[in-house]
Amino acid sequence: MHVSGRCRRDLLVLCSLGAVLFATSTGTAAAKLPQADPLQQQVDMVHDSGAVGVSAEVTSPDTRDIARAGTAERGTGRPMPRNGRFRIGSATKTFTATVVLQLVSEGRMSLEDTVEQWLPGVVQGNGNDGSQITVRQLLQHTSGIRDIGPEISALKSADGYRAERFRTYTPGELVGLAMQHPPNFFPDDEQWSYSNTNYILAAMITQRVTGRSWAQEVNDRIIRPLGLRGTSTPGTFPFILGPHAQGYAFGAGIDVTVLNSSMAVGSGSVISTAHDLNRFYAALLGGRLLASAQLDEMTTSVNAPELGVRYGLGLAEIPLSCGGSYFGHRGELLGYITWGGATRDGTRTAVVYVSSDGGQDTQQAMSTLVDQELCRIRS
Repeated sequence: MHVSGRCRRDLLVLCSLGAVLFATSTGTAAAKLPQADPLQQQVDMVHDSGAVGVSAEVTSPDTRDIARAGTAERGTGRPMPRNGRFRIGSATKTFTATVVLQLVSEGRMSLEDTVEQWLPGVVQGNGNDGSQITVRQLLQHTSGIRDIGPEISALKSADGYRAERFRTYTPGELVGLAMQHPPNFFPDDEQWSYSNTNYILAAMITQRVTGRSWAQEVNDRIIRPLGLRGTSTPGTFPFILGPHAQGYAFGAGIDVTVLNSSMAVGSGSVISTAHDLNRFYAALLGGRLLASAQLDEMTTSVNAPELGVRYGLGLAEIPLSCGGSYFGHRGELLGYITWGGATRDGTRTAVVYVSSDGGQDTQQAMSTLVDQELCRIRS
């Protein structure tokens, strides 16, 4: 049965009142005060770290808990929407990797295929060589290709955002900008460097293999089959439709909600909700989207020192304070940050997002929330 966080708190109050009445009538029991909602406490801590708005959802086989704090719009009392939509940023990479691995399972491509095989002449110049880079290395960030992120003016400053928030990029244009720089290292499974360019290339390969766009494949293979009604691939459309909180960035509280996210195709452009992300993680780790061989490939991780975790194929392996690990992905795209994931079997999930840059401790508080909630529902 679905019981919201608010309903749980109301039930706890009723139960406590019952305990008072029972104690009064019998004289043998002490009244118990209602227990604080652990998820709400964690969300409040994230909000207190400097976030404008915070929303989180935690699920297990028989529960779904939701908590919110802050406001959906700075300077108003408008609460965070209960199932608000937001740009999930790099959590998009897990969607892209899932599509690629489905194509591998269908025998339409291989993880050992080279970039040059599918995209002749696209990765070349300044020491870049697509004939030496495999699809696996793209998905695992061991390609050495430079990250395109620092080249995007709209993501770097308030002035850049105002000037280029409606600008449309093509995938080929983005990769071309990355090719202006030498790689961080020669493709090497022992070295690791996070690069959004890897996933732009993965989206381009998806289109070359299928003859259909990355967005079409994500919609037909993941979003529609799972019934993720709050999830979309917006393409060049700059607005977030449906209930959502305003996003803020650049420290001074600049509203950056409107954004053409074509610079993040395959790497960070998906719009979703905490509820939909939980369903996605549960389905993925639960084996409903990938065959076991491909899920094993996705969850086989290497050391990712930049992130302080291990990284598989579009999925990070993150240690739990209570022992073991979970699989998930941090995401950020101008004004929205998310953190979430699931236990290895997909039965327990947790997602939190904020609608601003937050303070220096915000992301640590978000990571702690996911850790504590996955550990709590395991116990």
